[in-house]
Amino acid sequence: MKIRITIPLLLFGLLLSGCAGTRRVVTDTAGAGLGAFVGNKLGKGNPLATVAGAGAGVLVGEALNYVTEVHAKATYEEGFDKGRSDAAKQQYWIMVNHQKAAGQNGEDNVNFYEIPFPEQKVDGVLVNPTTKVLRIGE
Repeated sequence: MKIRITIPLLLFGLLLSGCAGTRRVVTDTAGAGLGAFVGNKLGKGNPLATVAGAGAGVLVGEALNYVTEVHAKATYEEGFDKGRSDAAKQQYWIMVNHQKAAGQNGEDNVNFYEIPFPEQKVDGVLVNPTTKVLRIGE
């Protein structure tokens, strides 16, 4: 007789659950129902044992929800970081390929300027005269 009442109550709980919190409501409802059933059987019909079993079932359901949410958050963050990394790599390779294509087609306007540096003393060290080449690409 009690099982006939419990099943419609569980189904009613499932029907009332919305899209956003469906998993939490289902887990808590199932945990409470299962806990109440076990508490009733172990307590031999004692109402306090039934209520305690239902409470324990809800706690177990909430623990499962917490573990699931922590795992989902970690997975989301890992995927988000991977997506950012992939976007940066993609942008890098787009730039490299664009520069290669510009260089091959002769569109890359590169000028080289020689800049002479005279002999100088830097922090007491004598630096020999040299010439540096400055590359400017447009």
